[in-house]
Amino acid sequence: MKPTILTCAVTGTFTTPEHNDTLPVTAAEIASDCIEAAQAGAAICHIHVRDPDTAKPSMEYSYYEEVVSRIRASDTDLIINLTTGPGGRYVPADNNPAVAAPETTLTTAAIRTEHIVRLKPEICTLDLNTMWFGGGAVINSPKSLREMAALIYAAGVKPEFEVFDSGDIQLARELIQEGTLHEPALFQIVTGVKYGFAPGPEAMLYAKSLLPTGCEWAAFGASRWAFPMLAQAYLLGGHCRIGMEDAVYLEKGVKCAGNRPLVEKAVSIIRSLGGSVATVSQAREILQLKAPVS
Repeated sequence: MKPTILTCAVTGTFTTPEHNDTLPVTAAEIASDCIEAAQAGAAICHIHVRDPDTAKPSMEYSYYEEVVSRIRASDTDLIINLTTGPGGRYVPADNNPAVAAPETTLTTAAIRTEHIVRLKPEICTLDLNTMWFGGGAVINSPKSLREMAALIYAAGVKPEFEVFDSGDIQLARELIQEGTLHEPALFQIVTGVKYGFAPGPEAMLYAKSLLPTGCEWAAFGASRWAFPMLAQAYLLGGHCRIGMEDAVYLEKGVKCAGNRPLVEKAVSIIRSLGGSVATVSQAREILQLKAPVS
């Protein structure tokens, strides 16, 4: 079996310091957790950024720039995977659903990918879901996806297609067929998010069966399903993801002290099941990535 690529999703959108006070919030904290995750065995770090004063999710370019600069200056070899998920949320106003409530972030493809075009990470996510998610509608229209994909590919970045339900995979296949999305493709199957794929072997096996032949894929489970779905992804031949975006507990009643313990446990699970964890160079070879920007 080929080595299993382990991604650490270090901070995300919905986890808060109230859930776990070791959640990285500032650019320095996020970069530090990425470096520690890489030292513990993660080949890829998936990165969101936050306002350092409020801890709320942010799309501020300068925060991305600082995180990436700190990682690159550290000489730590890891694959940087920046999110493009923020900017896709529509929340209808209570008195008029045709008007966006203040929580709405829905914006253009150019704004959602600005940090990708300028910073040129090796990977970035491209969410294919349109669904009700976390108190609002996430909208990723085919038109927006075509525009975002064009900008991502022009920057020399490989998109990771995040799929939350079967229709997302159907859309991805159609966009591949028309040439908008390129092969070899990389998919991330998301389970455990309400109204999407349920966490469990049946749903993950079904999702895998829908993927294009020859693609690379990974999967994860949200919250208490994080470690069971990590094991399930490995057993089905996929790559794995863990991190404080997805979970804040090492086990029931025991909170993690940052991302490193989550990665260490994930590595232990993969190895205990007979697998090996990919080095960064092995991950680049498997994913056919271009040389990183220095």
